[in-house]
Amino acid sequence: MAHQLSWVLGHHAVNAVLAINPERAVALWVSINSNSESQRNIIEQMQQLGLPVHSVDKRELVRRCGSEQNQGVALQARPKHDGGDKELEAFIKKLDGEKPPLLLILDQVQDPHNFGACLRTADAAGANAVVVAKDNASPMTPVVQKVASGAAETMPIFRVTNLARSMEKLQQLGIWMIGTSDKASHSIYQENLDGPLAIVMGAEGKGMRNLTEKKCDSLVKIPMAGSVVSSLNVSVATGICLYEVVRQRG
Repeated sequence: MAHQLSWVLGHHAVNAVLAINPERAVALWVSINSNSESQRNIIEQMQQLGLPVHSVDKRELVRRCGSEQNQGVALQARPKHDGGDKELEAFIKKLDGEKPPLLLILDQVQDPHNFGACLRTADAAGANAVVVAKDNASPMTPVVQKVASGAAETMPIFRVTNLARSMEKLQQLGIWMIGTSDKASHSIYQENLDGPLAIVMGAEGKGMRNLTEKKCDSLVKIPMAGSVVSSLNVSVATGICLYEVVRQRG
């Protein structure tokens, strides 16, 4: 079983696992900080679950989890299950219909920091799910979970076999595809974002692949007013687009 386990690092990420998916938790390693109320709460939750807590020094904690960015807590956990093609379709059909669906589609975003930041923003903006391809996309790593600050647990993630085909299926289910591209003729601020939609973001530096771009119903761009910067980090651009949806929906 040990080869199937992964590390969850940092207070927010560990708390999210224990609060939302406690069945994932296996064991906790901590470098004790008597002044940390958050750490004490994490230890108490583990004890209530009847799970082991190991006190180690900082060097041993880094050796075990492989990262200095652990905030003194490292949870060994079972992997989180991501949905696939069939689960995505079923998920969309089950949405309550009280408000239009909002999805975030990431095309080959491979940097774990960017992926984690996109998950965090998607959660904050009230997106229903994040869709990525099985290949050439960041896996769920300790870095992703720490940067996501808990959103890796709360945000449904679907890893699909063929992104373009999944986009077509979502369109058949009534989801409008809004892609971001510097080739677009109008800005995100000029687009009607009230209905059921997915915001489609391209990879770092490359943007969307041609096939992904062709599957979009509309292309928009983010206005760039500066004289030096020609593009934005994908996680920053994701935040701008998702929160324009939030703004328009009021």
